Amino acid sequence: MTETQEHRGEPDTERPRARLFIGADLAPGVTVALDPRAAHYLRDVLRLGAGAEIALFNGRDGEYAARLARVGKQTGALEVMAQRRRQRAEPDVWLLFAPVKRARIDAIVEKATELGVLRLMPVLTRRTNVARVNLARLAAIAIEAAEQCERLTVPAVDAPAPLETVLAGWPDDRLLFVADETGAAPPLARRLDAMPGSRAAASPPRWALLIGPEGGFAPAELDALRQFQFVTPVGLGPRVLRADTAVTAALAVVQSWIGDWAERPRS
Repeated sequence: MTETQEHRGEPDTERPRARLFIGADLAPGVTVALDPRAAHYLRDVLRLGAGAEIALFNGRDGEYAARLARVGKQTGALEVMAQRRRQRAEPDVWLLFAPVKRARIDAIVEKATELGVLRLMPVLTRRTNVARVNLARLAAIAIEAAEQCERLTVPAVDAPAPLETVLAGWPDDRLLFVADETGAAPPLARRLDAMPGSRAAASPPRWALLIGPEGGFAPAELDALRQFQFVTPVGLGPRVLRADTAVTAALAVVQSWIGDWAERPRS
């Protein structure tokens, strides 16, 4: 077993050439039909034929090895074999972000998926410049990122909603860290170090992170946010970060504190 395989909790087998997210239930002996996206990817991009081994996951049943039985331009079939990895719990972190222009919102979804976010929530603030979001494209990006980074789930992608609406329905048991670009809030890492409980607690905390628009939050929005007991303003350092950079930086800090970076995942 290689060091990389041991780190991932994988069996001592060669990695398949492709990894796909499949909505169907997975179990040994099951035959899974390929949708056009998957068939095109396997046949035309990777140029795989019958007999090739594929890794499959659906966010519920862990990861399975499968053999490509047949593949055409629009359809195909996979024969599910043995389980490669068991499903396991992941850090319960949500990301709220103001939509930005296409390339940067794509990067936000991709990097948040790679960093283990469970739910992506676009929110509309007073200074949000992008009101329309292509949810189908963002969901596809999340799937592709999950396939690439070998996580066992794909984050949910919500439809955009006004920030006030999201806050009105916020669950009381989930803490919301708000990136405050004014420089008045303590650094995120210091806030995390001051949190009660242990990083290795049996029941990890339920947290969320809010990154504002490119123009920053309006002062009235920051004042309103500070009135909620579940809101904790945090700073992300002395430099002005673009929205996609702020997302990556903040999630890296959160993952280092409560995430699955602290210990090797168990199969």
